[in-house]
Amino acid sequence: MTLLTLLLQAPTGAAAVPAASPAAADSAATAANAAANAATGLSLIDLVLAGGWIMVPLFLLLFVSVYIILERYFTIRKAGAVSETFMPGIRGLMVKGDLQGAKMLCAQNPTPLARMIEKGIRRIGLPLKEIETSVENVGKIEIARLEKNINVLGIVAGIAPMLGFVGTIIGVIKIFYAISSTGDFGIAQISGGLYTKMVTSAAGLIVGIVAHVGYHWLSIMVERMVFRMENSAIEFMDILQDN
Repeated sequence: MTLLTLLLQAPTGAAAVPAASPAAADSAATAANAAANAATGLSLIDLVLAGGWIMVPLFLLLFVSVYIILERYFTIRKAGAVSETFMPGIRGLMVKGDLQGAKMLCAQNPTPLARMIEKGIRRIGLPLKEIETSVENVGKIEIARLEKNINVLGIVAGIAPMLGFVGTIIGVIKIFYAISSTGDFGIAQISGGLYTKMVTSAAGLIVGIVAHVGYHWLSIMVERMVFRMENSAIEFMDILQDN
């Protein structure tokens, strides 16, 4: 009886093994697909291309911002390269009455500050009020030249994020249009479209941050230059009043 029972149970156990095989195969296939997707990843170029045509104006705005930041930085830095001995030298020459030497010293320093002082020297002989007005006018012109195109960075900082959001909204509209057309409302379809369209928002924010930081950085540099020019103008007027 025991031998007969064992013989009857043997086929049942053998049949149980094949029954578990499809489930194991499915699990293995799922794990393999997940591993393959994780290994493949998503490159930066793929993300940029997934952003669509809206990435083109964003890249143009980024290029313009970087160009303005670098160009203005070197221009303002060059404009501020005035020796600490410049104003003491002007004072010494003017005290001696050597106006021609003072003009030559200004010509040797092609900076906004030197051009402003040179304008004042050329107006010597006129009332002090007129000389002061001439110096102030030249100073305003020089500062306006230093601030050239800096306001463009402020504009870019404002429109780049909004342009990125527009790209994302367009992508979301396309996703829901596809859902309404096909009737396929799946998490994979929605998430797959959203993460690619969010690229434009991220790109817009990055461009906006670059432009915003550049705008305030250059503005601080210009403010320092303005402060230095104002001090030099006051010192120049003091020299005229003392003599």
